[in-house]
Amino acid sequence: MTAQGYELAVDVRGLRKRYGDLTALDGIDLGIRRGEVFGLLGPNGAGKSTTVEILQGNRDRDAGEVSVLGSDPAAATRAWRSRVGIVWQDESAPAELTVRETVRHFARYYPRPRDPEEVIGLVGLEAKADSRIKALSGGQRRRLDVALGVIGGPDLLLLDEPTTGFDPAARRRFWSLIRTLADEGTTIVLTTHYLEEAEALVHRLAVVARGRIVAEGEPGALRERYGTEATVAWTEPDGSPRALRTGTPARAVSELARRFGGEMPGLTVTRPTLEDVYLRLTGQSQEDAR
Repeated sequence: MTAQGYELAVDVRGLRKRYGDLTALDGIDLGIRRGEVFGLLGPNGAGKSTTVEILQGNRDRDAGEVSVLGSDPAAATRAWRSRVGIVWQDESAPAELTVRETVRHFARYYPRPRDPEEVIGLVGLEAKADSRIKALSGGQRRRLDVALGVIGGPDLLLLDEPTTGFDPAARRRFWSLIRTLADEGTTIVLTTHYLEEAEALVHRLAVVARGRIVAEGEPGALRERYGTEATVAWTEPDGSPRALRTGTPARAVSELARRFGGEMPGLTVTRPTLEDVYLRLTGQSQEDAR
């Protein structure tokens, strides 16, 4: 490992994994700082979930070096596992137990758990605390999964598509929880298909495509680097709409102002979003990644 690895919660070099003829991970390098919220973005099959499984110690790797909280997950001890929380895409707790019974039960697995009542409140299930799990909605069950992921007070929290099935209000509440955990020093690795969620939460992110990292950095820096063109739109005097894609939108607006002699009807300047950049990088737009 590099010397820098001692300052990292997650240090990955040359990570590779194959399933038969399918290459899931083709030389992944990652460095995730302690206390950071880090996003893994990519289309289905890109290798995100496999990466998370290896970081958690639930899947073997074919090659590469991996250090998570200073240890190799492949040789993880029980003490190490107590420091790592995880929320899988398809996790589900026993249907006959109540929310409170389930959270209290899982708390007993950890040496220093959070208070179960506090955690139930953090995920917004106070009103359902005495309801059986089988009576919960899909979104409420997902919130319970998040509660079970954080009940141990983990140093590292791995979240694999955690807000699938959440309504908008529940998603915003979850975002508040993630910010609270990050403020407390928890390192968080988040995979998500919601680009708005990534932009709202992560300090840095990596875009994964075909088992490789195709871009990494802060969301704003990625927009600046890979989404350089803005769209300037306006309405001509005859009422016809016009639009121009340009890397120098301020110059385009100045030229329009001179031509119009002042106010420009319907003027808008739209800069590339993180979603635009993501689609370009993963080859899902009409433009090639740059």
